[in-house]
Amino acid sequence: MLEHDLYALTAAYGPSGREDGVAEAIRSLAAPHCQRIDRDPLGNLIAYKPGASGKTLMLCAHMDQIGLMVTDVDPSGYLRVAAVGGLQPAYAIARQVAFQSGVLGTVFFGGKDKKPQEAKMEDLFIDIGAKDQAAAEAMVSIGDVAVFHAPMRVQGSLATGGALDDRLGCAVVLEALRQPCPHDLYGVFTVQEEVGTRGAGPAAYGIQPDLAIALDVTPAGDWPEAPPSPIALGKGPALKLMDGSVVVSQPVRERMAQAAQAAGIPFQREVLKAGGTDTGVISRTLTGIAAGCISFPCRYVHTPVETVDLSDAQGACIWIKAIMEGNL
Repeated sequence: MLEHDLYALTAAYGPSGREDGVAEAIRSLAAPHCQRIDRDPLGNLIAYKPGASGKTLMLCAHMDQIGLMVTDVDPSGYLRVAAVGGLQPAYAIARQVAFQSGVLGTVFFGGKDKKPQEAKMEDLFIDIGAKDQAAAEAMVSIGDVAVFHAPMRVQGSLATGGALDDRLGCAVVLEALRQPCPHDLYGVFTVQEEVGTRGAGPAAYGIQPDLAIALDVTPAGDWPEAPPSPIALGKGPALKLMDGSVVVSQPVRERMAQAAQAAGIPFQREVLKAGGTDTGVISRTLTGIAAGCISFPCRYVHTPVETVDLSDAQGACIWIKAIMEGNL
């Protein structure tokens, strides 16, 4: 089911602030397994399954993906853009992108003396094949957002595509919703994580869980000349210890590690010097919430070719099941 779900979720449109398409794809997959599914005012999709323990577990993953927002249309019909989320200009050049309407375009850059790695966001444009400004404005509007047109493919145990951050986490939360759980279980699919982890805090405020676990990708260091990191694909999901937004509390770390060990799954330990996930904002909600994170090693994060090992995600499913079955 995990791979099936992942094909459906990575095919759905959903940049930050425009998550309706992917939210509806998730709703259709989650509905048979939940008592209730709601959208909050910010757009978070919240699926609920009741339990009998009197405790509440929140599992969350963000729905949104990075993109390029149209800021201007020039007289020749080319679209100027701004980044939505952490998109590096060099990774977008010579790539195909898609708008919600289905319009496709190609990203390129101006500046005859510049190399691609020197291009800045203001140098980029999208070519949608329009002959002039009027033709382009009949196809797109200022404020429309394009995402990488990069359908997922699977080879062996590796999956590659343009929205695995964090549709992989969404697929694992969906799998958890299919399992029995003694606790009240909230599967939360958050919005606007890529532009400042904006959705998770309000969701956690409303739920007030006894324990929250976020699921997200983390950069792997197992490719040539990658930034130094011991995290590698295929060696298991990772237990987040720290990133730029949170130092996970010792009791939560120990509880999660014990659950993984009891389930017999290998796991890695993740320490990031920067960046962040929904974990950080959840942990600072109310008077503080016990919050942890399971990370999926991922090569080439925030590119059209994000690459993960599905065995790590399968391990995360087993890990989450063990947490669900334990005491909160």
